[in-house]
Parts: sequence; C-alpha cells; structure tokens
Amino acid sequence: MDWPTKEGVLALGDLTLLKGGVIPDAKLCWRTHGTLSAAQDNVIVYPTSYSAQTPELTWLIGPDGILDPTRWFIIQPDMFGNGLSSSPTNTPDYPALVTSWDNVHAQKRLLAEVFGIERVACVYGWSMGAQQAYHWAAAFPGAVERIVAICGSAKTAVHNQVFLRGLLATLEAAPEYLGDGRFAAEPTKTLRAFGRIYAGWALSQDFYRAGLHLAAEPDLESFLRNQWDARWGARRAANLYAQAMTWHEGDISDNPLYGGDFPKALAAIEARVLLMPGETDLYFRVADSEIEMRHLRRAALHPIPSIHGHRAGNPIGIPQDIDFLRRETRAWLEA
Repeated sequence: MDWPTKEGVLALGDLTLLKGGVIPDAKLCWRTHGTLSAAQDNVIVYPTSYSAQTPELTWLIGPDGILDPTRWFIIQPDMFGNGLSSSPTNTPDYPALVTSWDNVHAQKRLLAEVFGIERVACVYGWSMGAQQAYHWAAAFPGAVERIVAICGSAKTAVHNQVFLRGLLATLEAAPEYLGDGRFAAEPTKTLRAFGRIYAGWALSQDFYRAGLHLAAEPDLESFLRNQWDARWGARRAANLYAQAMTWHEGDISDNPLYGGDFPKALAAIEARVLLMPGETDLYFRVADSEIEMRHLRRAALHPIPSIHGHRAGNPIGIPQDIDFLRRETRAWLEA
C-alpha cells in the first residue's frame, strides 16, 4: 500500500443501549486509510455490512478504487456483532438487541475521542453499512455532509424482515441452539442450510438464468458448496443471529429523536443523499428508495444496472459494477 493505515480498539466502557440492556466493557475495533487533513474536511466513514469484518471490505480502497485514500481519510468501524468489535462470541452477557442507532453513536464517539473529528464529509456504506449511513445522517443531521447508501434502506422493509425471520428460524431450529441467540456448539449443518438460503437471495434470478454461477464452477452444487457453504461455515452462529436482529430492527425513526415518525426522520436529514440500490436486489428494492426520495431534502437515485442482485453493491471481481460505483461515488464526493 502506498498510503498510511492504522488500526485500533476503542474501549467504550459499559455501553447502555437504545432498546435496553448494556454491552459490558464494550469494544469498537477500527482501521483507517489515508491522512486526516489539517482542516479535517476529508473524512469518510465506511461501516461494515452483515457478518463482514473490515479486512474483507478494504478491496475497494485505493487510488484507482472507489474510495481514494490519497484524497480521503477513510475510517472503517467494525459493527457490533461481527466478531471483532463486541459480539456474542467475545462478550459474556451480550444483549438481545443492539441497533444501528447504538452502532452509529459508538462510531461518533470513536471519531471524537480518537481523532477529534466532529463532522464528516461522507458516510459510505453497502447493505447494513448503508443502513448505518442513513442512521448517521438522521441521528446527527448537522455533522454529515453526504452519504452514499448502496443497496440499503432507511428502514428494513417487511419483505426483507420475512427473509430475516426465515434465517433466524433456521438458526433456532439447530439442535445446538440454547435460546436467546446462543449455541452450545457451532451448528455446522444448520450453517450449511443458512448459506444455501442466502444464495437464493443475495443473487438475482437473472444471475442464475444467465448461468453466471458457472463462471468459475462446473455445476450448481459446486457453486453452492464452494461459494456459499464455505463462506457461512466460517462464521459464528451467535454473531449471525445477533446481526440479523440488528438488520431486522433497522429504522432511522425508531428512537427518541423521531418517535417512530419515518417521514419526519427522512425530512430531517441535511446531508446530500446518493441512493444506489441494485436494479435486481431482492433485499433492498428500488421501490423502497423511491419512497424515501419523497421525503429527502437533497437526494439522487442512481440504481445500479446489474443482474448480480445484492452483490452488485459489493462487486468484487465484477468490473462493470465496480466502474459504475466508482464513477457515481467519486462524482458525488466532489460535487
């Protein structure tokens, strides 16, 4: 790498949560790319997505990448429940629900306490990262200049919740399940089922119809085994359960600031909002973004023209989708 990087852990103490409960001795892991300008006007916050950890999401950072660390100071906080920051697997008595509201307030403390930053140029996020970007803009209207929300939403749609309840029920059906999101051992067979459910949602019908699953694998079973069984088999079930709960409860208005008034929360956002849903995403639909646009002050809707479904927003190895995200993001950051 030709740019400076750092990583660390912020000790937050016992962290009281929005919906009750406490993360005891809470920890927030982070890493940075680039150099903070003297005016502190080049800060991008880049939160993690479902089950992801910061090392997995650095691929788009580079001088020729989507986020340029020679121009921007990029801060990647690890979301609670991802196995690095406080999570069920590393924190005894981890609470039943940690919300995106809780995550962004901890991230705001990270910026203030570690870097002395009070305002950010942009929050960039994909999927649950996009939900956190939206929460940043709604929770701290005067502190966020822009957000780039890719394949995400300000509120988890009911159909999305149906998918998540299916995943939660799959985990709960494991013989190893103890209740309250805990497991006596890793449920290997259940995680295989979990991954195969995910494979039908993360990629679109068009992706499979075009035979793109056979680009690197000889048949469907090999694709599922090597691309999906392997990925989810490496995750910890308790962490997956906790973050699915966070995702399920995503709503920028469900807090004391807005009291459940969703249009009010959207209208309060002062940041310039770039919405990039995937045209074939099954989780976060273009129609949801169109509804949000009605209440946002300053926003643009640029759907990703891709048949890769949800993966279009994190398109490792998909040049045309990378080019689209790079072009649209860089133009938004400089506008």
